[in-house]
Amino acid sequence: MKVLVTGAAGQLGRDVVAVFEQQSYEVLPCDRKSLDITDSDACLRRVEEFRPDVIIHCAAYTAVDQAETDVDQAYQVNAVGTRNLVVAAEKIAAKFCYISTDYVFDGQSANGYHEYDNTNPQTIYGKSKRTGEVLVQSLSSAYFIVRTSWVYGLHGNNFVKTMLRLGQDKPILNVVNDQKGSPTYTVDLADFLLEIVQTEKYGIYHASNTGECTWFEFAQAIFAEANSQGGSYNVQVNPCTTEEFPRPAPRPTNSVMEHLSIRTNGFQDLRHWREGLISFLREFLKNEDNTGEHL
Repeated sequence: MKVLVTGAAGQLGRDVVAVFEQQSYEVLPCDRKSLDITDSDACLRRVEEFRPDVIIHCAAYTAVDQAETDVDQAYQVNAVGTRNLVVAAEKIAAKFCYISTDYVFDGQSANGYHEYDNTNPQTIYGKSKRTGEVLVQSLSSAYFIVRTSWVYGLHGNNFVKTMLRLGQDKPILNVVNDQKGSPTYTVDLADFLLEIVQTEKYGIYHASNTGECTWFEFAQAIFAEANSQGGSYNVQVNPCTTEEFPRPAPRPTNSVMEHLSIRTNGFQDLRHWREGLISFLREFLKNEDNTGEHL
């Protein structure tokens, strides 16, 4: 199988490339330097040259707060860029896998969101990602839309690394306790993508590590597990409210997504978020310098 991965220099993209290469697939990693996804001609050329069996589209505009004022760029990347790649994929009959987000929902549900619940994005980021979904559904004849949440991994910036960095310098941390979700380790998500793209079980999937927690509970777990693996974090984590940390873009109160499609299509669900966190910390803390180098 030949696989083209966009956003290959990013947090998820790097692990997707690694997971597929470990299975001896021929992978073409594309980052923003090697492929401008907003250029339709460039997308078509690259896809027709490589002729992948599947495109895994990890590239995205993900600066949630900045998107509120940088509207055109958010849509150019998340909507136009996605359309360009889908059109190119259709020209060569390639499968298309689009990575999306819990932000396509309003975050106000009392329960976890199912794949085919009505969307109602509240931010420019969420609206632009939902537009990308619509274009994929409209233009691709063989698509997987995979919504995920609270992603972290060894590459790039994320909540886990931020907590570990702050925990070295600050004795007390206040962390939001009225937003809940499912932390997702990029390696676990990449393994799931590897599994589904080999099939023709097309549609929308919710894929995060299982279980749920608040950001406060996640932070507590980060320090507990880091210390159990030899870390020396002596930090007090206190709960606070969203109102105490106002941001330009509203954050979802509930980011939990039900994995209905994973169950009904017979796939193996992702492991519990705490198990994913333990695996991440095992890799990250292997070299103590990592706690500074990768932040």
